[in-house]
Amino acid sequence: MKIGISLPVREMRDDLIAIKDFAQAAEELGLTHLRVPDQVFRKNSGHLHEPMMLLSYIAAVTSKIELVPSVIVLPTRQTVLFAKQAAELDRLSQGRVRLGIGVGGSVEEYESMGVNFRQRGRRCSEQMLLLKQLWCGESVQGGTRYDAISPDVYLDPLPVQQPIPMWIGGAGVPSESVRRRIGELADGWFVLCDPSQFTDVRDSINSYAVEAGRDSAMLGMEAGVAVVGPRKDEWQERVTGWQELGLTHLCLRTLGGGIELADHIPTMRNAVAELPV
Repeated sequence: MKIGISLPVREMRDDLIAIKDFAQAAEELGLTHLRVPDQVFRKNSGHLHEPMMLLSYIAAVTSKIELVPSVIVLPTRQTVLFAKQAAELDRLSQGRVRLGIGVGGSVEEYESMGVNFRQRGRRCSEQMLLLKQLWCGESVQGGTRYDAISPDVYLDPLPVQQPIPMWIGGAGVPSESVRRRIGELADGWFVLCDPSQFTDVRDSINSYAVEAGRDSAMLGMEAGVAVVGPRKDEWQERVTGWQELGLTHLCLRTLGGGIELADHIPTMRNAVAELPV
């Protein structure tokens, strides 16, 4: 099981030294990936950097750790432009990008971007297909029901990874349409359900993968575990539990626990030292 960590970006705000030090410390500790949340606009949401820009900065000060925006609200973004941005980040980081994507649930965010909220699921599925074509150097013509694309659109330079892996994040228990999208189109999914619900959700997703002619064993699965806050005394037990359920990835979190900014790196170091896996 690969172990990564979330960047406590809300707590660090504009402290670029703190962001750099945390990312570099995570890499030095052998953590495999760094996750950053996405949000372009949401009323009263607070301070949050745009993840592709932030990860470009982190790519320049690290060399090994995987860069994971999780999750990009994909339908709010113009497909060809996002394909170019993701390809650039993957190229400039030498193939270290794993994209978390989802459809979100904020009507206000969609309205602010001029995108139809009710079409977000269908649009997301079509975007995923277009992104894969663009990242693999294929010429895309005509677009889809939701993206009008001029003839002979293609990317240059292409990403290192062709295509860049896309993992889907949804609600705690994903809707049937999201499970189908994961099974048919994604490379993995972010597990937000309770462990007691996990097996049913996983089996449903895997069945859609098999129906689509895909190998369900190739789908990655990642859950998160907070090492601070009200459940900090049980985090090791939760890590062991997720490993026993067969997850491929796990994300530790020092964010949201009310600790001081200077305590995030020591807390991360202690957690890595005490990992039960």
